[in-house]
Amino acid sequence: MELALEQARLAAGLGEVPVGAVIVQGGKVIAAAHNLREHNRMATAHAELLAIEEACRKLNSWRLTDCTLYVTLEPCPMCAGAIVNSRLSRVVYGAADRQAGCCGSVANFFHMPFNHAPALTAGVLEQECAAVLKEFFEQRR
Repeated sequence: MELALEQARLAAGLGEVPVGAVIVQGGKVIAAAHNLREHNRMATAHAELLAIEEACRKLNSWRLTDCTLYVTLEPCPMCAGAIVNSRLSRVVYGAADRQAGCCGSVANFFHMPFNHAPALTAGVLEQECAAVLKEFFEQRR
């Protein structure tokens, strides 16, 4: 999660909402990304999706069945859908997203009868992850 926090801080430095994501396979980082929606002018440039894309390219497969996603903010509906579709084995997130979180805060995609559901761990370095977001938004208000 520390590496995901580093990615979130990189996003903040670019004026992006500070969310970072890292995908690990067998203890090795295979992908790391942060939000790039503003920079790319693309609604889908969320940290999770960018990390999933990178991991799929590196592994030459769309199936990430033996991989864990670490992300600083609870995934939104779009990202939760991509997690299901990429067959990630596990998701670990930091701060809850009470506006759009789909791992339990607003909805839980992983309790729905889809063909895949990853293991889920919430609240890892929650205060640190939330603090990065809080500081970012306080500077903009």
